Order: sequence, then structure tokens, then C-alpha cells
Amino acid sequence: MKPPKRPEMGIWSLYKMGGLTPALNSMINPQNAQQMAFIRHVMKQQRNDFIMEEPLSGLDVVVFDLETTGFHPNGGDEILSFGAVAVKGDQLQEEETFYTVVDPGRGIPGHIVELTGIDEAAVAGAPSVMEGLKSFFEFVNKRMLVAHASGHDKKFLNAALWRTSKVHMTHRVLDTMMIAKWLEPDRTDYSLDALIAAHGIPAGKRHHALEDSLMTARLWVSFMRRIQERNIHTLGDLYAYLSQG
Repeated sequence: MKPPKRPEMGIWSLYKMGGLTPALNSMINPQNAQQMAFIRHVMKQQRNDFIMEEPLSGLDVVVFDLETTGFHPNGGDEILSFGAVAVKGDQLQEEETFYTVVDPGRGIPGHIVELTGIDEAAVAGAPSVMEGLKSFFEFVNKRMLVAHASGHDKKFLNAALWRTSKVHMTHRVLDTMMIAKWLEPDRTDYSLDALIAAHGIPAGKRHHALEDSLMTARLWVSFMRRIQERNIHTLGDLYAYLSQG
């Protein structure tokens, strides 16, 4: 009796694997295949974890920031750099940081060069966006993410993850701007500049992904201490209070 024939891999099957382009890419470039497999594994593992009962006093988070070539990830703009720092509870882990510039695969507008200091020479020979994503999520692992005005960063991460690996981000992201609006509802300016000034946090180099991450992390630490003084002790409790705002 002959063994059954292995079905041929058609276009639709390739698409279901994660999209035609990533599937073909993985056949042509084994390194890309490994990176894509790692990213998809991390997203799947994160989706299976439940951390709402996690005490805030020991909560492991990664505070991050991205610099990008513009504001429209679905209109050709791309990630330019990743910055991140770890925080455990209300303790900043300054020795545990991540930073990389990546090659966006497109030109960098002049106003972005002026804003970030990242020009064409800085990205020449830099890792690709996919390589940057893999390194970033290796650093993050299963920790929750924190960012200031996180909508922009989430949008770019999701677009890059879908384009390179056909997955959506499954990590929870807490927004320090949202927390500031809950803790300080009478404030009129919730920009990072205004908040770090109000909280006595030294201003570093703005629009540098790691420097902005460090400033946001110090703001997060300040907020965590105030939140725990209100007898809010778990992540689930914090989400419950934020949802009421």
C-alpha cells in the first residue's frame, strides 16, 4: 500500500501560514524564518498568560518608546529606533536597558532627522525592522509594556508585526498618560515634558527612544508609589479603577 501523497503547498495554504510574502520570505531567507517563528511564538505565549492577580509591588514591566519616520504606519512610515528599560515594582532597573536603531527601508524625512538626530548614515548597515522587532521582544519576553501616549507606538508595533510575521501584538500596554489623567484630573497638559517637570524628573534628550523610555519609567515609578498608597495592590485592581475614569 502506497503512503498517501503529501498535499502540495498552494497559494492559499501559504497565506494561511501567515501570508504569502512572509511564507515566501521564510523559504528564501532561513534567518527571516527563524525571526518570524520566534516573534509568533512570543505572541502566542503572551496570549496564554493571565497576570491580573499580579501584585503591583513586584510587577515586572518594560517601559518603551519608538521613534518613527512619521505618523502613518499603513501609509509607508516605519519604525526608526526602539528604546526600553525594565522596572520591577517601583524600582527602575537602570542596568537593564535596550536600544537599537533600525533601517526603515525608506528615506528619512528632513524634519524627522532634525527631531531625532537619526539620518541615513545612522541607519546604514543597521538591523532590519524585523531584526529589531525580534531583539526588542527578546528583551521584553513576557513582561507587560508601558508607554506614554501609547497609541502611536502600539499602532507601529502592530503594523510591523503584521507586515513581517502576520501576527498582532498580544502584550498588554499600560499608558502613563491615562494614569496621569486618572491621578491628576485637573491638569491641562499631559505631555511627557509637562509631567516630568511637574514630578521633578530631570529632562534627558527628547525624541531619543531610550532617553524617553527612561523619563517615562521614572514617571511610572512615581505613579506606582502613589497608586499603592491608595491601597490598590494588584494589576486587576488598577485596571478596574482606570476603567471607571
